[in-house]
Amino acid sequence: MGLTKGTFTFSRYHTLGELPHSFHDFINRQLKKYAFHELSLKTEEKSLGWTSLENPLDTNFEHANYSFADYLIFSLRIDRKIIPPSLLKVKLLEAEKKISTGSRKRVLPKKQRDEIKERIRLELLSKTHPVPSFYEVCWSPSQKCLLFSSLLKKAAQEFEELFKRTFDLALSPYVPWDGNAVDGPTAEKIASLKEGVFLAPQSTNQANADPTFLGRGFLTWLWFKSQERGGGIMLPGVGDIEVNFARRMVLESGAGEYAESVVCQGLHADLKEGKAAIREGKKIKEARIQLGRGADKWEFTLKVDQFQFQSLRLESGGALGEEEKDSQGRILERVYLIETALKTLDQIFSFFLSIRLSSQWSSEEIPRLKKQR
Repeated sequence: MGLTKGTFTFSRYHTLGELPHSFHDFINRQLKKYAFHELSLKTEEKSLGWTSLENPLDTNFEHANYSFADYLIFSLRIDRKIIPPSLLKVKLLEAEKKISTGSRKRVLPKKQRDEIKERIRLELLSKTHPVPSFYEVCWSPSQKCLLFSSLLKKAAQEFEELFKRTFDLALSPYVPWDGNAVDGPTAEKIASLKEGVFLAPQSTNQANADPTFLGRGFLTWLWFKSQERGGGIMLPGVGDIEVNFARRMVLESGAGEYAESVVCQGLHADLKEGKAAIREGKKIKEARIQLGRGADKWEFTLKVDQFQFQSLRLESGGALGEEEKDSQGRILERVYLIETALKTLDQIFSFFLSIRLSSQWSSEEIPRLKKQR
């Protein structure tokens, strides 16, 4: 619902590859070809396909109702039949008991048990109603960027596979430090970085093969910078940007089974637990952020490892109220506000990156940040 009203949770992608030169007919044809269809068999477990944004029953896309100026906006619908494992287990035990009693066998052969289990599963499927899920898609072919309204790995995988099959375009998850977001020389500098303690010069220890540490370093740096000028960050060429950390942060060090996390919650950003965790080598991997640029304000949770946004709340300084706009105008304004928030955060990250990759990081930035510990 985030593109029409309420908050918006989403992942970002680059599209890889090229559409046909005159792609409008191609898009229309492919959306209809891979549109959602109801489950045709009682024993089918899943069906997925495209629907229109505002009406999940509309799979005809009449008058190209997915076209919004420079954007293609539609939905992915996935219907699943879900059998609770506990129900399947009970039904299986009941069937085995009945057969064992009749044949006087205490333990049934494995092959027979597997056959019984499959028969029961199909019986339960035939009586189970599918549960629908809907995910919004906002795609700008000219910018080769796309927003998908889920952070779930399974939903993302199914979306990526169907998108590839439909449009013959691969999707690459977007983070502002990858090769699709920075130039070649910058990518080489990022690759040469080594992970170390946040408030320390470049480590001479283990080379970091996974640059997601740069995202955590950015979010930790942003927290300190937001306190340096009372919530304001001077962005070169842009001006003052309002940044405040609100209510919740997650800090972590290590990885996998060796990961250690600290969750800090409260109404203020100057949390003692957070600063103590940073002194121990932890970095912020997730935080609730309030962002302001001029009259526009946003609040969201940034999951920085994948640069994903959860519960982005939009507050526009525009003159028109929601009820005074038509449907397309309301959606386009929300897309504009979402893109402005993303552009602003990307600009802040570029500012951080320019400092992090320069000698200024060790000579100026680290001493300044250490004073705030």
